[in-house]
Amino acid sequence: MPDTVVGSKVDFDKFRLRRFVERLIDMGEVDVHDEPVPLAHMSSIIEATDKCVLFKDAGPEHFEIAAAVCGGRRRLAAAFDAAPDTVADEFLRRIANKQPVVEVPSDEAPVHEVIVTGGDVDLTKLPFHPQHEFDGSVYLTCGIDHSIDPDTGDTNVGARRLSLRNKFQTGTNVTAPSDLKRIYKKVVARGEKLPITFTVGAHPLDQMGAGMRRPGNEIEEVGTLRGEPVPLVKSVTNDIKIPADAEMVLEGYLDERGYVEPEGPYGEYMGYYGPMHQDPVFTCTAITMRRDALHQSLLHGSGRILERCDSNNMNTLRTEAEILGLLRQTIREPVAVRMMTNSGGAQTVRVAMRQTRHGEARNAITAVFGKVMRVKHVFVYDEDIDIFDDRQTEWAFGTRFQAHRDIMVFEGMQGMTMDPSLLGERTGAKAGFDCTRPMETKDRVTAQRPRAKKFEGQARYQTVEQALEAEPLYFADVMEAVGSLDGREVACALDELRDEGRLGRDRDGKYHLADGEKGLTAAVGEMDHDPNEL
Repeated sequence: MPDTVVGSKVDFDKFRLRRFVERLIDMGEVDVHDEPVPLAHMSSIIEATDKCVLFKDAGPEHFEIAAAVCGGRRRLAAAFDAAPDTVADEFLRRIANKQPVVEVPSDEAPVHEVIVTGGDVDLTKLPFHPQHEFDGSVYLTCGIDHSIDPDTGDTNVGARRLSLRNKFQTGTNVTAPSDLKRIYKKVVARGEKLPITFTVGAHPLDQMGAGMRRPGNEIEEVGTLRGEPVPLVKSVTNDIKIPADAEMVLEGYLDERGYVEPEGPYGEYMGYYGPMHQDPVFTCTAITMRRDALHQSLLHGSGRILERCDSNNMNTLRTEAEILGLLRQTIREPVAVRMMTNSGGAQTVRVAMRQTRHGEARNAITAVFGKVMRVKHVFVYDEDIDIFDDRQTEWAFGTRFQAHRDIMVFEGMQGMTMDPSLLGERTGAKAGFDCTRPMETKDRVTAQRPRAKKFEGQARYQTVEQALEAEPLYFADVMEAVGSLDGREVACALDELRDEGRLGRDRDGKYHLADGEKGLTAAVGEMDHDPNEL
C-alpha cells in the first residue's frame, strides 16, 4: 500500500485542470471559442490549430471543454514549472523523490460535489464526440483508469479511451499488453467482474503519471510527478481511491464475460487507424464531478499532425527523460535528447553527445535499444549540433554520415505492437545512425562549420609579428589581436614576413612565425594534400 498522510491540509485547486488551462490562457497558448459549437465540429477545430482549445459552449448541454492541453512542449514544461529545455531534467528530479498520498473524506472532495448513481446514470448526457472519420463510435479520450490488483492490493493506473454504447455502458481498449489486461484476464478467469474507476479531466501531470508503467502502487506516481502528496478519495460505488481534485469520475466495472464486443477502429498514436478488435464492456455505476466541471478531450492519432497530439507529447517527454537518465549512466557526456513526436508513436530519437573516445556513439545507440523498447531509430550527433533544429541535423546527416561505416542494424528486436511496418510480426529491425565526426578529424578546421567572425576583443599587440610570436593564429584572429577593423593592412604585414622568409602556415591555415625560403610561405607540420597528386 502507498505511504499515507491523513488529515493534511490540501489545496484542491492547485492541480485541477481548470486552473492549468487558465494559466495557459495567460501564456497565449489557448484558442478560446465563446460561440456555440456542435460536438460534431469539435475535432476539426482542434486539428486546425497548434494551440490548446477551450470551448465555452459545446453541444446542446453547453459544456465547457478543454482540448489538446498537453499538445506542446511549452505546455508540458509549464505543468512542471520548468523551461522547455530543462523539463526532462525536472521530470527526472521528481521521479527520484517519492511522495505519499493524502486520504480525504467524500464531503471534502471537490469531485464529489455532484454524485449521480443507479438508474440516474446517463452517459449520453456527457460530451462523447466524434474524433476521426472512420471511428466506430463517439468517444471520451482522456480517461485515466484506476483498478486494484486483487493479489497485491496495488492500484494500477493507465490511460484509456471510452466509446459510447448506451446510457450505462461503453467500450474500451484493453487489447494491447498492459497491467490492466493482466489483471482483468486474471479476474475473468475466476468468473468475476473487475471494479474500475475512470477520472475524466485531469492536470497534465496526472495524465503523464498514468503512462509511467513502473512497478508497485502506481497511484503514487501522480503525487511523485506533482512533487507533493496527492489527495485521494474513495469511489462511491467501489473501493478504489482516486484523485479528489479531478474534474469528473466514472465508476463501474468491466464485466465478467471478457473480450466479447468489437471496439474500434480508432485513430491511434502511430498516425494510422488501429483495427477493430474484441474488448470488454464497461458498465457505469456512478458519475461524480465538480459543480463547475471542465471537461477534457485529447487530440489523439491525427496522422498529419502527430507532433501536436497529447499522447505523443507526453510519451516524448517521458521517453526523453528515461533516455537522458540512461545515457548519464552509460556514456561520459550526453548533451541532449530529443524524441521526434511525428515519427509514428515517437519511435525516432536524436542524441547529442560530446564524444571523448572511439565507439561512444555506438555505445549510446546500443544502450538505448537495450533499454527502451519503443525506440526504432537512433541518430547520434556531436555536441555542436542543435538536435532541436532540423536544418542542423539534416546538415550533419548529409556531411558526417557514411552508410557503409556508420549504420548499425539490429534484427529480431521487439518494437511497438501497433507499428504497421511490422506486418503483424512480433519482432522487427531497428537501426542506429552515427552522425558524429570521426574522432581523428573532429578538431580540424575542415570539420568545423563556417560562420562570420565577430570582432569584439581589444587589441593586445602593436604588430602582426608580436601577435604571431605569442601563438599561431587564423587570419581574423590576427586582425583582432592587433585591433584591425579592416584587414588589408594585416595581409600586407603578413606578406612582408613572407618576403623575409619568416612566415609559415599549418594544415588548418593558422599563421606561424617560421623559417623558410624568402618570398614563399613555409609549410608547418604535415599538409593534407601533396600538390603533385592533385
